[in-house]
Amino acid sequence: MLGLVRHLKARGHAVVVAAHPGGPLWRAVAAEEVEVHPLVVRNAFDLRAARALGRLVSKVDVVHFHTARAHALTLWLGRKRASRVVTRRMDYRPQPRAYVRVLYNRRVDRVIAISQRIREVLVEAGVEGDRISVIPSGVDVPRFAGAAKMRGKARLEEWHPGMTDPVVLVIGALVRRKGHAVLLEAARRLATRGLHVRYVFCGDGECREQLERLVEQSRLTEFVRFMGWRDDIVRVLAGADIVAVPSLSEGLGVAALEAMAAALPVIASRTGGLAEVVLDGTTGWLVPPGGAGILAEVIEAAVRDPERARRYGEAGQARASSEFSIERMASENEKLYLRLTGSKEEILCDR
Repeated sequence: MLGLVRHLKARGHAVVVAAHPGGPLWRAVAAEEVEVHPLVVRNAFDLRAARALGRLVSKVDVVHFHTARAHALTLWLGRKRASRVVTRRMDYRPQPRAYVRVLYNRRVDRVIAISQRIREVLVEAGVEGDRISVIPSGVDVPRFAGAAKMRGKARLEEWHPGMTDPVVLVIGALVRRKGHAVLLEAARRLATRGLHVRYVFCGDGECREQLERLVEQSRLTEFVRFMGWRDDIVRVLAGADIVAVPSLSEGLGVAALEAMAAALPVIASRTGGLAEVVLDGTTGWLVPPGGAGILAEVIEAAVRDPERARRYGEAGQARASSEFSIERMASENEKLYLRLTGSKEEILCDR
């Protein structure tokens, strides 16, 4: 969203952001000298938030909703001149069907799905297909490309000084749908074969304690590190050899995009939008979600053939640059706004 705001501002649009006061997005937008308004949305029935949003909507040409909670407020907004767009990032089917039809078919003018799989799920849930545009998320490719120039730095300075074992990096919230337990089972199998691979988990979440216990039970303490939430993601990527995305479900897979932009090969589950991002046998490997045995085999194949891993990383970086850049994503959003309004005046991004 921040990349989108920067693009719109650079293109000469007046941009207003409604966000939770004091949060990370609020601070980041304020640093860009973009107009930002406080909006605390407690739930889908928060009429106070709806009234506050209504006052902003009356002054803009386009309002773009970026969360389900904000989108739900459209039920309480009168139909005013602003065109309405909502982005859907999750690949589970929204429910119930009657509610979905009203929220997506009647209360907004256009729906953006960040992957073809999400588009399919929305149609299955009752959203009219001709209302949906597929615009994948984008990443700042030049920024992540800097990781290649720093390769090995994070590993040597922080993770395991003097270590030469290959490093598999996992980035994302520690929640069940991310499939971390599956990766740990694959790691256990590889350890019993005597293959020394290190696993670094960056992120935090409700499953952290459970995963840490699993590491102890599997006797993987020597090989696994939990680094918690990190905001120096480029440096973290610089310390890895492979990025694993073992998700059980995934809307698109921004972690995979960041890895590709950093010229790292990706091992990902063939689920949701991940299969649209990672090209099996070209930019990485796709494995069945939940399949620890096959995942272990692919990790072993990847670490035993570093030249192939390097080729996949280079191909992934080229793909990220051409298909999944911030510039392309933001430009496609802007084109949609202009098709809806024919105006280049003011756009409200709401989160």
